[in-house]
Amino acid sequence: MTVEEGVTVDRVAPDGEILLRATDVTKHYPVRGRRQVLRAVDGVSLEVRGGETLGVVGESGCGKSTLGRCLVRLTELTSGRVEFDGQGISTLSTRRLRPVRPGMQLVFQDPQASLNPRRRAGDIAAEPLLVHRYGDAAAVRRKVGELFDVVGLAAAHLDRYPHEFSGGQRQRIGIARALATSPKLVVADEPVSALDVSIQAQVLNLFADLQEEFGLTYVFIAHDLGVVRHVSDRIAVMYLGEIVELAGTEALYSDPAHPYTQALLSAVPDIDDGSPTEEGPPRERIILTGEVPSPADKPTGCPFRTRCPYAQERCAAERPRLAVTASGRQVACHYPLAG
Repeated sequence: MTVEEGVTVDRVAPDGEILLRATDVTKHYPVRGRRQVLRAVDGVSLEVRGGETLGVVGESGCGKSTLGRCLVRLTELTSGRVEFDGQGISTLSTRRLRPVRPGMQLVFQDPQASLNPRRRAGDIAAEPLLVHRYGDAAAVRRKVGELFDVVGLAAAHLDRYPHEFSGGQRQRIGIARALATSPKLVVADEPVSALDVSIQAQVLNLFADLQEEFGLTYVFIAHDLGVVRHVSDRIAVMYLGEIVELAGTEALYSDPAHPYTQALLSAVPDIDDGSPTEEGPPRERIILTGEVPSPADKPTGCPFRTRCPYAQERCAAERPRLAVTASGRQVACHYPLAG
């Protein structure tokens, strides 16, 4: 798959075994001086099959990044369960988690902040190999050289410091580091949001090439709905720490079922050159009223009801659960817009 401007690539979700399963994953943070807790992630359940890309989207502060860190145990869960490759990992001790770590890695949002400025690029990418005792110094150096070649960097880059690279090159170093242990799962936390638009497509194409070459499985977190559409087989939409809709990419974009998804998609600008398109007329822009509630003081019932143009009495009294519709998508809404 390649990403080209103005082109949408249809993807078919792989039919592989479930590699990652999250069940009622919750992460709450105490609020200093108050009895309330900040519900960053509030009962998320999802499954990711081997070889697929699950996109996760939502407004800033909805819990996307916290969920990603919970999935790979970089953040401890308040409650819930995470299973990776058939093994429950949410309660494993540090010692027992160590042999599981190579199989799941994270690519961070800001390539500059995620790289130690005092270490050379080759040493940064080599760190996972040293931690997991890959081999002697020569073997590690040789492996890092191979990784740099795979991500589009030269051998001469091994001895340079992070400040000597462009933003796109720094992200390639981060990707090389994530690939060092030959993972099955990579959680990419907004990996292109800090890059220039001209570089984003290059890095997205690199992710696609690596997935094809190494059979990787991605959880791709982003706020750019256009980016997520290009790279994802399925998309989970988050609001206030919960998944409100989960569906195949084209089904979600062509016919959103949750009012929040509908509003998000209406904000994506249409590139109109005056010619007719298969997708029909541009979406009507939906302006949501009211402020986003605080994760420390969520509304009763449906968390989106205070901004929803379709809210009814039941929405205030009863919290909708993520349920499978007749078409196979999952939506948490009492009155979904699509089936």
